[in-house]
Amino acid sequence: MSTYTAFCDKQHLASGPAAEVALAAKTKLENSPEASILMFDDESGRQVDFNVTGSAWEVAARLAPAPEKPASPRSPGRPKLGVVAREVTLLPRQWEWLNKQPGGASATLRKLVDAARNAGAPRERMRQAQAAADRFMMAMLGDQPGYEEAARALYAGDERAFQTRIAAWPKDLREHVERLASPAFTAKPA
Repeated sequence: MSTYTAFCDKQHLASGPAAEVALAAKTKLENSPEASILMFDDESGRQVDFNVTGSAWEVAARLAPAPEKPASPRSPGRPKLGVVAREVTLLPRQWEWLNKQPGGASATLRKLVDAARNAGAPRERMRQAQAAADRFMMAMLGDQPGYEEAARALYAGDERAFQTRIAAWPKDLREHVERLASPAFTAKPA
């Protein structure tokens, strides 16, 4: 499930599911109409804009997960397992090799895709964490001293330099960027 974080000026306001964060923002704006609130998607670091107008029930209803679609007519593949039939274009020699593998072409392709995904997973987690932390830093901390150096350290994987550059930043913002950046320093690239 996706999580979000809201800040009022440079103070942490709320973190959690979309509806929870939006309702916290709504409450804050009702009590302090002049408040400046920014909300972020924790996975991507992108700023999000939830519609907080209307009643609390209306806000929550707008952000509730979409209901599951009714089952469609049976199609090729194994829908209960999430397998969907699609077209793959390969050369005849590649089809020949695939068909000789244990389990056939489909099983072999699934194994090859999973192996490639697993091999690149640490690098992808690191890249996603760097991008999310950088987006958040640019939006909320781009005017802070050491921002550019912190961004360079983030992409260089230099955690000590990164920590040094962000040490004087506002506490709530610093803690959030540390949380977003953490996988960039803990994931080991392949």
